[in-house]
Amino acid sequence: MTAATLPLPGAPTVPHAVASRALRRLTVRQIRRGALIAAGICAVMSAGVAAQYQTMFQGSMAESGLQALAENPAIRILFGAPVALDDAGGFTVWRTGLPVLVLASVWILLAATRITRGEEDAGRWDLLLAGRLRTVDLVLRSLTVIAGSAALISMAVGTGLIAAGTNTTGAIVYAAGILGVTLTFGTAGVLAAQIMPTRSSAVGVVVGLLGAGLLVRMLADGAPRLAWAAWTTPFGLTARAAPYADNRVAPLLVLAGFPLVFAVAGLVVARRRDIGSGLIAVATRRTPRTTLLGSIGGFAARRTIRPTIGWAAGIAVYFVLIGALIASILEFFDKNPRFAELAGAAGFGGLDSATGFAAALFSLLSVPTGLYAATRLAGMVADERARRWTPLFATPVSRIRLVCTEIAVTTVCVLVLHAAAGLAMWTGSRVTGAPLGIGAALTGALNSAPIAWLSVGAASLAVGWLPSAVGVIGAVPVAGGFLLNVITQGTNAPTWLANLSPFVHLAAVPNAEPDWVATAVFTAIGAGLTALGLLGYHRRDLIT
Repeated sequence: MTAATLPLPGAPTVPHAVASRALRRLTVRQIRRGALIAAGICAVMSAGVAAQYQTMFQGSMAESGLQALAENPAIRILFGAPVALDDAGGFTVWRTGLPVLVLASVWILLAATRITRGEEDAGRWDLLLAGRLRTVDLVLRSLTVIAGSAALISMAVGTGLIAAGTNTTGAIVYAAGILGVTLTFGTAGVLAAQIMPTRSSAVGVVVGLLGAGLLVRMLADGAPRLAWAAWTTPFGLTARAAPYADNRVAPLLVLAGFPLVFAVAGLVVARRRDIGSGLIAVATRRTPRTTLLGSIGGFAARRTIRPTIGWAAGIAVYFVLIGALIASILEFFDKNPRFAELAGAAGFGGLDSATGFAAALFSLLSVPTGLYAATRLAGMVADERARRWTPLFATPVSRIRLVCTEIAVTTVCVLVLHAAAGLAMWTGSRVTGAPLGIGAALTGALNSAPIAWLSVGAASLAVGWLPSAVGVIGAVPVAGGFLLNVITQGTNAPTWLANLSPFVHLAAVPNAEPDWVATAVFTAIGAGLTALGLLGYHRRDLIT
């Protein structure tokens, strides 16, 4: 028995059942707000697209066009195998299924590692384990709350689709697939938190697992010889269930095995490890590395190198693939011009040209880069709360200079991510001979950077005035703006509401000239938010 599990002399004893209920309520409180937000976003996005289909696309797709769409390998790799596109539910699953699954999976894996390894790293589990509770009890309660959150998200999506008028059976099958995928990565997050010694390393493992699952799904859908591989990834199994088409149950049963295995493994590992450690140990002593530690700017740059490389690699891989598929996409639209017209009606015009296709994909680039900026500034606040900034605050350097340096380095890294995406798409297009120049690719990628700058400003504002919600507030311009754009396109929303989304004002560069007025406005708004954040940071005390 470790010292952390010994009761304090003279301390009142609390029944195990009472302690368990209190722990469950605490864990629910830690995760409930994020779960409600994730469920709302996924449900509104799905229901909005279903409603948009019924008002814009119903009866517009001929059987020959659907067959051509299903046989095009580029379409299958990007969006999955298209099935039941003549149905509002099937079209919704094809268009939003992958984004919804990725969004829910990323949120739940971050939440799972935060309420387990994150709480343990902060030392708060030491107090809980000083009584009758054991590490395995805490892990079991975390798994229960994670399962409830996954169920909430899946039920919200299924209810939204049924309310939008889609088939009930298809909605239930799709909701079951979402439940299986989110549970898989939620339980994987809990398992990684028991194996790895820190939260950052646990997150890295699960994100890598998610990326591998997406890659396998793309290969399985794009290459007929590898179709069997879809049974090895949660994303592929959800597609094999074919909601609104065949409504298969067997793939969902296989999918249910993933979270079950991860959950059991997490409980087993929790019994075998001590508090404050993981199944995998890391070296505690190594040769000092002092590179870039000679200045405040160098220190900020050093802290961002590793995560920025990871984000850049993921973005680059995706856009290399996109660039390599441009030639196939252009050939498809040349043979099926009706789909280009439908895409234009949905807000993605110009897909029948290389520059138009690049502009449509680059318009979404600010979503991951804006989230990157929000997470970096949220990490700075987390370091402040954990008192890792105390040695710097004790130096003659002002706090304002420190936070300005962090914001500046984050902004530069955002530009680096955009440039990496442009170079990656150009590289992929060169492989297949698509007509996309390097200048057009770079300008298209950098065109959406001002929207990511809005996230930098929003996160900076939260750093000064609401440091407990930096990540959420920083994500509003990109995640909230994108969601608002999707909703207003599929409804008869008033113009003033649609104009609140920054994506509405984004020019289709390189297929069109940049909108310099919008760029200037975004830059000014981001700068104003940053200035207000610096004012709040100067006025507030350190987080304790």
